[in-house]
Amino acid sequence: MKTPMFHGSCTAIVTPFDEHGIDYERLCRNLDFQYENGTAAVVVCGTTGENATLTGDEYRELVRVTLRENAGRMKVIVGVGSNNTRTALQRAESARAEGADAILMVTPYYNKTTQTGLIAHFSYVADRVDIPMILYNVPSRTGIGLKAETCARLAEHPNIVGIKEASGDIALAAKIRSLCGDELCIWSGNDDCTVPLMSLGGLGVISVASNIVPGAVAKLCSLCLDGDYAEASKLYARYAALIAALFVETNPIPVKAAMQLMGLDSGILRLPLVEISREGREVLVSAMRGAGIPV
Repeated sequence: MKTPMFHGSCTAIVTPFDEHGIDYERLCRNLDFQYENGTAAVVVCGTTGENATLTGDEYRELVRVTLRENAGRMKVIVGVGSNNTRTALQRAESARAEGADAILMVTPYYNKTTQTGLIAHFSYVADRVDIPMILYNVPSRTGIGLKAETCARLAEHPNIVGIKEASGDIALAAKIRSLCGDELCIWSGNDDCTVPLMSLGGLGVISVASNIVPGAVAKLCSLCLDGDYAEASKLYARYAALIAALFVETNPIPVKAAMQLMGLDSGILRLPLVEISREGREVLVSAMRGAGIPV
């Protein structure tokens, strides 16, 4: 049986860029906000953190500062994914050296491989770095998805402990759960799939929405962990439109806009991402007001 890295809500935290680089004071305030609202873990250098735009030096410093400022309050999971297996290994080695609790490794994008190649890719890193690895399945981003049978093979590795399941395919999640059991912890990678996936044995969510409503996402997960899916469904319904609005344009464009509207420190976006459109902003503002968030 694999030991879960966390139960409940994990925030895929934004990176607060400014014109000169990364604003670490803003980052620290955001970490405090997460901890104070019941977040169990954070992912740094993930998709929501615009990891594709980080330089090598920024990547290492962002991990270092996050771990130092977090000071053990929440679990810290570092995104290390790449379509270059050696680059993923280097990032994993760096994350381990800095003291990260786990790594999150996405399927390789663009130079799409086979399921056999996926096994080789993840195993290559897991064989060489003694740190818990969470697989990340998000075919809408990468163009390639993990099959349940592939997950079962990877779950045999002692360092591969879980999966962030963001395909949106509940049937796939159910099959992964059936084939892997407690040898592969499952976390929802989509806020809108949290309740159904946790009803299948998922342990929580790696969330975008918790950047702005961390307390609500933590409460939603707590209700599910307690088996109170009726109340969880009611709570989800309150935020359903907001969750949808956070993906009205490419993540993290809307969530950074929402944070700015709330007076939180989200920083600017880096190209190729651009500011939210007027139409997207209108959808977002309406959804935020509907969820009771002052705008």
